[in-house]
Amino acid sequence: MLEFSHHPTLVVASLAVALMAGFSGLAITRGASALPLARRKAVVAISAVALGGGIWSMHFVAMLGLQLPILFYYDGLVTLISALIAILMVGLALLILHFRDRTPASLTMAGAIVGAGIVAMHYVGMSGMELCRPVYSVGGVLVALVAALALSIAAIWIAYGERTRGHILLGTLFFGVSVFALHFIAMAGTGFVGLGGGGGTGPILSNEVLAMGVTLSSFAICGAFLLSGITFFPVKVAAPPSVESQQAVKDMVPTPDKLLRPSGTRVSVPYEKEGRTQFLDATAIAAVRAEGHYTVIYAGVNKLFCPWSISEASKRLEPAGLIRTHRSFLVNPAFVTEFRRTKDTGLCFFEAVESLPKVPVSRSRLSDVRQVLGV
Repeated sequence: MLEFSHHPTLVVASLAVALMAGFSGLAITRGASALPLARRKAVVAISAVALGGGIWSMHFVAMLGLQLPILFYYDGLVTLISALIAILMVGLALLILHFRDRTPASLTMAGAIVGAGIVAMHYVGMSGMELCRPVYSVGGVLVALVAALALSIAAIWIAYGERTRGHILLGTLFFGVSVFALHFIAMAGTGFVGLGGGGGTGPILSNEVLAMGVTLSSFAICGAFLLSGITFFPVKVAAPPSVESQQAVKDMVPTPDKLLRPSGTRVSVPYEKEGRTQFLDATAIAAVRAEGHYTVIYAGVNKLFCPWSISEASKRLEPAGLIRTHRSFLVNPAFVTEFRRTKDTGLCFFEAVESLPKVPVSRSRLSDVRQVLGV
């Protein structure tokens, strides 16, 4: 067996890449489940590239730091396949998380898929080495697999159990550590033997060529990390208005006669969660969206299922101050932080409601909405 070691600077760099990739991928998808279908698919695809590409980049940053007493290089085709495996398996996990109900079973399944993707990427990437061959111990493979699965499942449970900033940051830590730990646990159970010649099926990638590719991917991950950080940690985040401030705003805003309501009216809105019917005060609702014969309620970071139809919600919530902006939307003016006119229609924005980026205003409703908002 050949003696080998790792360059400490590149070991630290590999951990940094894994953490940045984890943060970028998990932060990008925050609020994605509330997006329209096409945008949600795009966000999931971007996140899969960030997370899967981060797994690949972390691995090869660490491999650039591998020091062997012989020259070695990589099979380009196998190296590309290893990257695609990571991206596709992470993408599958994200599809489960953002297009299916999040239950304990689905969270565990998604975490296991991510962990299996990390393991598959590592060993496929290692198989692309030429002029030397990695030799594994059964114990090393099993320990690496268990570590990757356990840490990845924990990362998904933490990051997706509650989509708060704290949970995403802690999930990022677990994701980065799972990728990092898998690599070096697996390497601890790996030996290397020299070979007489290469037998790769793809083009040769020397360490120098690989370093350029890894540098570019790491640069992209750093860019995604910085862009995600700007929106994840805004300079100023408006706190959700209190019930008192909401009422004060409503009392100050001029309203058409048909929107006048009795003072002090309170409405409790039913929603379904974990098989139980619970109730929410209407003043905490930012908007309501039609979903077939039912509706979805947007309140803070929550997106809740309501058994009312949009017509029934409109009738019941009018006394609480919500207005119809579109055939599919009701809006609470107290939560609107920006209004934009777009030709004959408009858009309402909600800075403090993370699950709701914007709501359309139809042409027929534009005049009433503008009057209520005072614009």
